[in-house]
Amino acid sequence: LWVSETTHAHNSGGAAKASGGAAKASGGAAKASGGAAKASGEARLAGGPGARGDLCLLCVHAHPDDESSKGAGTVARYHSLGVRTVLVCCTGGEEGDILNPAMDTPEVRANLPAIRREELAKAASVIGYDEVVLLGYRDSGMQGSEANNDPRCFAQASLEEATGRLVAEIRRFRPLVLVAYGDDQEHYPHPDHLKVHEISVAAFDAAGDPNRYPEAGDPWQPEKLYYSMWSVERMRALHAKCLELGYDSPFKEDWLARLPERDRATTSISLAGFESVSMDALRSHATQVDPKSAWWFRLPKEVTDTIAPYDDYRLARFVGHELLPEGVEVAQREDDLFSGVSTG
Repeated sequence: LWVSETTHAHNSGGAAKASGGAAKASGGAAKASGGAAKASGEARLAGGPGARGDLCLLCVHAHPDDESSKGAGTVARYHSLGVRTVLVCCTGGEEGDILNPAMDTPEVRANLPAIRREELAKAASVIGYDEVVLLGYRDSGMQGSEANNDPRCFAQASLEEATGRLVAEIRRFRPLVLVAYGDDQEHYPHPDHLKVHEISVAAFDAAGDPNRYPEAGDPWQPEKLYYSMWSVERMRALHAKCLELGYDSPFKEDWLARLPERDRATTSISLAGFESVSMDALRSHATQVDPKSAWWFRLPKEVTDTIAPYDDYRLARFVGHELLPEGVEVAQREDDLFSGVSTG
């Protein structure tokens, strides 16, 4: 695992690897350039026969820990198949509350940004990200908080500048698939999550245009843009299983009642063999995740791993293809993010 930080020589968002090259993340595994790894129980070589080393998956997240709670098993699965996996983390999570009582000390509070960066490196290594890029913005805090007004925060960044930074990373890594957040964030309208959506859509459209951000590298057009989704089916199934086994459910009945009747997912990625990745990665974020948290760890692992073992996504863009209107349920969901891409 390699962690790099963007540098910003141009207001329009030109980004390059941090001076001195990428620093090795503490606790990170060595980058597998040609090294063997395991996939479906068999050794494979990145880029070798039967692998998918010619493909790149780039995921855009708002804060450290978002990469663990959204799509972690999917990334682990593709990494095991030889796909190059890249995480762009837009902020440092400086405004995150310390939710684990064991970590709530004056020393941790004084050094929280550095600790959250270390946690991110550990979690990314657990998941199997090959590279982590820090886009360089400050956490904007929850909606309506004083941190929203900090000129360094992500929410205050101009759309043009922030898009340019992401365009530079897309052109550097050349992914065919980009994963970000959707526009429907009614249940968690965090300013940074909303901004991830805005810059990801804008960067997807701009990255292939030679007239946009010419200082950010040679044009490169990703083919597919997905939005990660919380599975409604999984939340309802977890709630039902808690009640069945006599546990207090972390989900309130009135909250569940406000969820849509069905997911709007177009794509479901099997987590077979990777069911525990998300929970294991979340434990790396010791300041943010209490290991006794009912929200994450109410049920025994052997039970949780069997409940809706897939990640859901909504296909938002597919270059050269007409998609169904928003909200229309697909007849059959995709089972591969790279389905139909030009070199898939």
